[in-house]
Amino acid sequence: MNTLKTGNKVPHFTSIDDAGNKIDWNDYLGQKVIVFFYPKASTPGCTAEACNLSDHYEQLKGAGYTLLGVSADSVKRQANFKNKYDFPFPLLADEDKTVINAFGVWGPKKFMGKEYDGIHRMTFIINEEGVVERVIEKVKTKDHAAQILE
Repeated sequence: MNTLKTGNKVPHFTSIDDAGNKIDWNDYLGQKVIVFFYPKASTPGCTAEACNLSDHYEQLKGAGYTLLGVSADSVKRQANFKNKYDFPFPLLADEDKTVINAFGVWGPKKFMGKEYDGIHRMTFIINEEGVVERVIEKVKTKDHAAQILE
């Protein structure tokens, strides 16, 4: 896994969000962005994480951040997830793993003794120039906003 590190520039990417809109990374330059990767929409850990960020959205926005959630789920699954919990931020449907591979969060994982490849739950805090300022590798799903704001 070749994960982006602090000081790396985020490579340009395009993707599709939960509403089927094209998302272009260039549109986010000039903003502080939180890009959070989660394994699968509507699963318990991913729901806890996204709901925690949603619950603290005004605080994160007040600190100057724009949020983007990313998983390899379909547009329909992302839309259902967003609509069910009324998330105020876009969820990217990265089915071809363009964004996931650009950030280097796809790789070997272990769960209940089985090894498989999947998305590592990680969050990247990116400055206005598109440079990674901080990477959170050990995400606390129920207290993630506090990790970001510390």
